[in-house]
Amino acid sequence: MNTNKPLFDFAVGGQAVIEGVMMRSPNFYTVSVRDEAGKIRMKQVSFTSILKRFPILKTPLIRGVIHLGESMNIGFKSLDYSNSIFIGGGEEEKPAEGFMALVWGLFTVLYFLGTLAFSLFLLKALPLFVATKLSTLLPVLEENYLLFNLVDGFTKIVIFFSYILLISLMKDVRRVFQYHGAEHKSIWAYEAGLPLTVENVKKQTRFHPRCGTSFLFIVILMSILIYTVVPPFESFALMLLSRILVIPVIAALSYELLKVSAKYQGHFWVKALSSPGLFIQRLTTREPDSEQIEVAIHSLKASLEAEGGMLDSKAVL
Repeated sequence: MNTNKPLFDFAVGGQAVIEGVMMRSPNFYTVSVRDEAGKIRMKQVSFTSILKRFPILKTPLIRGVIHLGESMNIGFKSLDYSNSIFIGGGEEEKPAEGFMALVWGLFTVLYFLGTLAFSLFLLKALPLFVATKLSTLLPVLEENYLLFNLVDGFTKIVIFFSYILLISLMKDVRRVFQYHGAEHKSIWAYEAGLPLTVENVKKQTRFHPRCGTSFLFIVILMSILIYTVVPPFESFALMLLSRILVIPVIAALSYELLKVSAKYQGHFWVKALSSPGLFIQRLTTREPDSEQIEVAIHSLKASLEAEGGMLDSKAVL
């Protein structure tokens, strides 16, 4: 019987990976991937946040940076697992040893640094360059620092939107976006207290206000405010460096705002804040097919069952 209440009273989140979905509950994260043979393969990891081990770190602002770092780490490991399924021809690769472990570790570090450098160029250096060049043509931008930062923020949005639009033309990326939709739909079914079946999940919307896309827009809005109180520099390099250095502050404040907004989801200001992210999700999510939904359900059920085991629950999913 449906009581319209989730089986467990906690939030779940997730991430689309290559041909699969990662679901994260308070104490576990589960990655389910459909291999080339059509079989669903799964990896489940028990995870205890450092915030639980050291409660003092739950201090506002500090907790946001830690949460973001842990989420990035889990997301990277989940992507690595999904990649290993296909690199290994349907089997998860065995851990590298000796020299190969060193090579793989070096490759991982370089890949991470390369991704970070590209992101900083695309969403930090390029928008700042555009705003700086425009300020030489429009003196009002040089005189009004808030307006300068509004141009910088608007440029970020345009670049991000264009980038998503461009990569969405790729077939493999479109499939990832379908799994992204499957992730959202399954979470909606869970939050509605519905049995996790393909039929129930398929009826849900693929747009979710807690998606990382919505968080990104909060970050952009927060960056406009933060950059306005950071003293400007005449040197482009120093201004760029100052903006990179305050990224942890922006992330921390954005996380706190996200936590507050989660408590007031029905309020007008929260809906207005999340609406740009929901709009972008029209690009970053696609309607999934039944097999993709099945993979998302597989991950979500496995995480819930693991939590149920910890709670000594006999509930049947």
